Amino acid sequence: MKSDPKIQVPDGLDLNAIPTHVAFIMDGNGRWAKKRLMNRVKGHEQGAQTVKEVVTACRELGIDVLTLYAFSTENWARPKEEVKALMYLLKRFLRNETEELREKDIRLNIMGQIERLPDDVRKEAEQAMAATEKNSAMILNLAISYGAREEITRAVQQIAAKIRSGALDDKDITDKTISDHLYTAGMPDPDLIIRTSAEFRLSNFLMWQAAYSELAFTPTLWPDFTRQEFYQILIDYQQRDRRFGKV
Repeated sequence: MKSDPKIQVPDGLDLNAIPTHVAFIMDGNGRWAKKRLMNRVKGHEQGAQTVKEVVTACRELGIDVLTLYAFSTENWARPKEEVKALMYLLKRFLRNETEELREKDIRLNIMGQIERLPDDVRKEAEQAMAATEKNSAMILNLAISYGAREEITRAVQQIAAKIRSGALDDKDITDKTISDHLYTAGMPDPDLIIRTSAEFRLSNFLMWQAAYSELAFTPTLWPDFTRQEFYQILIDYQQRDRRFGKV
């Protein structure tokens, strides 16, 4: 996907070497709010604005796939009121942003246990995916009720079912077989995974797909993350030597 030639980017960023797939672990909303003596929900609201900014930046840069870790399988254990607020914010985001996604030719894909979402949120998600399914400039993956271990377990179960039915021989199982049964089937693995808020772990995110991803960590809390910092991370990424285990 070609970048927008009209965008203003800093010196040193090569628009011809932009990663194909970028993923974000969006961390720090709650701490952002706590620092300001606000309810944690206010942090999530501000974080939603950062999501819009990052989606726009990725679309302008010509990134093919953007994956955002929005809500993990473990997040269901958070206080009920916070989960309820997060589901409301998700529903509002889907309802308010679908038309803009259509206009920007961005296809929305929800990856995770969509069946666990409240009925109204699931309906909104399904409608948003249907409304953007023919878009082709960029894929926006929202990882919701997502966990990499659950994703891999699900893939193993599907492969085992095919073996039992005779549709697949266990001797024919390859890395591609597993990749084809993940939520990201048909998509390239992430070139770059960025985590905000000074945490240095993947937290059950894209553990299969991240085998050779470059990792970037920043102390910036997600609501404070800017496109300027994103550009700098991309510049640093472009200076790395990706050998994929080779010399």
